[in-house]
Amino acid sequence: MLEAGFHMGKRTLLMMTHSAGFRHDYLPTAIDVVKRLGVESGLFDVVATEDCSLLSSESLSRFDAVLFATSGELPMTDEQKADFINAIKGGKGFIGVHNAADTFYRFPEYGRMLGGYFHSHPWTQEVTVIVEDRGHPATRHLPEKFRVKEEVYTFRDWSRDETRVLISLDGSSVDLSKGTRSDNDYALCWCHSYGEGRVFYTAFGHFKELWAEGWFQTHLLNGILWAMKVL
Repeated sequence: MLEAGFHMGKRTLLMMTHSAGFRHDYLPTAIDVVKRLGVESGLFDVVATEDCSLLSSESLSRFDAVLFATSGELPMTDEQKADFINAIKGGKGFIGVHNAADTFYRFPEYGRMLGGYFHSHPWTQEVTVIVEDRGHPATRHLPEKFRVKEEVYTFRDWSRDETRVLISLDGSSVDLSKGTRSDNDYALCWCHSYGEGRVFYTAFGHFKELWAEGWFQTHLLNGILWAMKVL
């Protein structure tokens, strides 16, 4: 699953699963999968928690990257929010999974860091997705198009000009009249730099069965390692 030439050295990932809004039932499976990916790759340890007090400057210094599988307005002080944002700007990695985009609507800098916010999910079905950029570690193993069952998110405060789109929805596979964008541009995975840090977001993951699929595990693993600057 790993590429040749990756940078050695074990990292530590903080996996935050606090649900202040809707709680997804994939979370226990996701924790098991991410921990196993760390063990099997030998490249990172995982601390999985719902304790938002760990998102402070002192605690964040222990981690190389933060993964959010969260929702709603997390219980954090303004100081913690600043610490968290500054940690990513300062070089730590950030990985957002699915409902990470359904988080911190009242914290605009989080949305700018992530690249956008959840708007709606008009299509929960099997869809065709387009791998627009196969030059990234998280997509290199994927075909140009494939089918997947997903709760497809649409986003607001999102612009293709502000990020690197890796995967998008093939509009011909859905009823676009249910969409939320006049341009019918629905990205499902993207990445970009944020200060000195790297941000990777994948909208996949709603169904716990997806977490058992090899393509998704490789996609997520290499997204994590890219955000950590291992790949």
